[in-house]
Amino acid sequence: MPPSSSHLDHLKDLFSAFGEISIRKMFGGAGIYCDGKIFAIADDDDVWLKVDDVSRAAFEDVGLKPFEFDMKGKKGTMSYYRPPDDIFDDEDALRRWTSLALEAAARNKTPVKKKKAKKKSGGKKVR
Repeated sequence: MPPSSSHLDHLKDLFSAFGEISIRKMFGGAGIYCDGKIFAIADDDDVWLKVDDVSRAAFEDVGLKPFEFDMKGKKGTMSYYRPPDDIFDDEDALRRWTSLALEAAARNKTPVKKKKAKKKSGGKKVR
């Protein structure tokens, strides 16, 4: 089930202190971006934060689990982990876990694909 608009608005407000937050709907969920870098995803009314090899242990050490999905009968995981619930009411927890996700996003060297501009047809080339 896609995340509700009110949940996405809440997440945008929650993370707004970290930079310019934008949300793009994708694959039945949503990507959450800070200053153009994806650092979290939302599905249903849940959120998962970006992890990498540097930050994953911090999440696993406190028993947090990765985002899982089913694809053609097979389970898969992504490099996003559920944050502790206290990020919603404890500013220190919000800062700690969001900073880990933003740092992981900054270390990610995967280029963001940009939409190609449509070519106009029928015009003459100017030299």
